[in-house]
Amino acid sequence: MRFRAKIVDLACLNHFSRIINTIAKLAKTCILRLTVCKLYFILSDKVANGGASMWCELSQPSLSSSSRIVTHDIPVGVIPRRMWNDFREPSVPDFDVSIYLPVLKTMKSVVERMKNLSNFIVIEANLSGEMNLKIETDLVSVTTHFKDLGNPPWASEDGCQSSAQGRDLESMAEACIDIKKLLQLLAGQQVNPTKALCNIVRKRIVHFILLHEEVSLQYFIPAVA
Repeated sequence: MRFRAKIVDLACLNHFSRIINTIAKLAKTCILRLTVCKLYFILSDKVANGGASMWCELSQPSLSSSSRIVTHDIPVGVIPRRMWNDFREPSVPDFDVSIYLPVLKTMKSVVERMKNLSNFIVIEANLSGEMNLKIETDLVSVTTHFKDLGNPPWASEDGCQSSAQGRDLESMAEACIDIKKLLQLLAGQQVNPTKALCNIVRKRIVHFILLHEEVSLQYFIPAVA
């Protein structure tokens, strides 16, 4: 079976192309979900089994005076309706720390240098806007420090403070993750997010959220022992 889509707005086409190129760095195949108002790209690898997961949400293209018609036929496999519940939007994990990320280009440069020294990287952060990227091996220990990053004002719908509130502001929460998975996320960015943050569940998972206008991208990288 094949899927056909048509984009007629040139600006939307260019924007869509950047998003697709970003997703292509994270996965060779993914789930495409279509609704009246939005498109969703979903990578459903089981985090519990060591795989990364992704949820990308894109609002539908609007028309302008500049248009170009592009049509592609892409082979697809249709997912039976009975399995649709397996591809619901992931919930925000019960994090220990949530923090804004530094400039992604700067972070990418640091991680690229570190990947030559280790296959794993430790991300740690606290509620005082501090984040460290660390690698530790038998031969070398390297740490890059970031300060004054800020922490998002998370709150639940009923107005209660988030689960991170009330904790020691200086206490670090950390998770050790596959450095290649992190670099895939950083190296693939072509949408220049206006906000980028991560939630750390201590020694379990790092949840990245990238926001840019009508696009949101969530990426989950499980911790390694």
